[in-house]
Amino acid sequence: MNDLHDLGTLQDLPADYVDALRAVNLVPLWPSLRSLIPPGAARTATQPTCWRWSAIRPLLLQAGELTPMEKAERRVLVLANPGRGLDNLQASSCIYLGMQLVLPGETAPNHRHTPNAARIVVEGEGACTIVGGEKCAMRHGDLVLTPTGLWHEHRHEGEGPFIWLDVLDLPLMVYLDVSFVLQGDAQRDPRPPAAYGASGVVPRINGERTSSAHPQLRYDWQRTREALEALHRQTPREQLVEVVYVNPETGGDCLATIAFSAMMLGAGEEHSCKRMSPARVFHVIEGHGHAQVDGMRIDFGPADTFCVPGFATLELANGSSAKPLCFLTADESPVHRKLGVYEMCNG
Repeated sequence: MNDLHDLGTLQDLPADYVDALRAVNLVPLWPSLRSLIPPGAARTATQPTCWRWSAIRPLLLQAGELTPMEKAERRVLVLANPGRGLDNLQASSCIYLGMQLVLPGETAPNHRHTPNAARIVVEGEGACTIVGGEKCAMRHGDLVLTPTGLWHEHRHEGEGPFIWLDVLDLPLMVYLDVSFVLQGDAQRDPRPPAAYGASGVVPRINGERTSSAHPQLRYDWQRTREALEALHRQTPREQLVEVVYVNPETGGDCLATIAFSAMMLGAGEEHSCKRMSPARVFHVIEGHGHAQVDGMRIDFGPADTFCVPGFATLELANGSSAKPLCFLTADESPVHRKLGVYEMCNG
C-alpha cells in the first residue's frame, strides 16, 4: 500500500497528456487528493484573529463622512480573516462579520436576501430594525435576527452614531450559488414583536401558538445578562457559565446555520474550553481579559471581536479582579451537525 503522502504529481505526467485532459475538461485527482482529503486531520485556512474596536471605530466614523447611505446601502467595514484572504470577506469558512454604521436620521433601505443574518448592538441609542413587519428595538448587547428571506430595514431616530456587528452565513450562501438580494419599499405600520420574555412559557395569540420558523427576532441583552448572573451564582467556579440563544417554540438554534450563545466569566476566573470542529467568533460585551488560541495570546477589551479556528485549543481569562467578563459568541455548529461532522473534545 502506498504511503499516505506518496502520490504522483502533475509533473510526473507528460505535458501532452495533461493538455489532452484539459482540452476535454478533465483533471487527474491523485495530484490534489491529499489537499482535498488531508490524512489524519482536517486543515483550515482560518487564523486566530482579533479585530480591535479602538481601530475599527474611527475608520467606521470616517466611512460615514466619506460615503452617504445612498452610495452604500449598507455602510459596513468587513472584519476579514487574513488566512482566508482579505478580499474574500470571510471571518471563517461559513461566517462573515461586518461593523455597520447608521447615522442620525438615516435609514438603511428595505431589502431581503438569502443569507441568514444577525446583529449584535455595539454602540448608540434610538435605532431599530424592522424585520418582517416587526419593529425591533436595538440596545447595547442585544441580538437581533434577520433570517433568510425576511424583509428588513434599519432606522436611526436618535442622536450620535449607531453601530452594530453583523454576523451572516454569506460565505456559505456564496459557495452554494444561492446568494442574492431583492429591494423593496419601506415597511409601513410595523408591529411590536411577540412577547417571548419568560423561560418555559410562549405566547398564544388568538388561541394558537405561532407556526413561524423564527418566532423571536430580538433577544434582549439585559435579560440574557440576568440569566447569566443567576446561573453564575449556582455554578461551580471551575465550570464555564454559558447560555444558548434558541428558538423559543422548538428549542433549536435560533438560525439554521449559525449558533449563538452568551458567556460570563466571574472576577479573576479562567477557563479552558473544549475543542470544537466549527470555528467560533467571540464579541466582548463587557469586561477585558485575554485568550490563548493554540498558544497565541489575544488581549481584548470591550467591543473587541476575535475568531477561534475549528479544533483550536482555547483558554479564556478575565483580566478584572472585581467585574465579570461577558461575551456573545457565534459558531458554525448547526452546519456541522446537519452534515454529520460535528465534533467536540477536551482541550
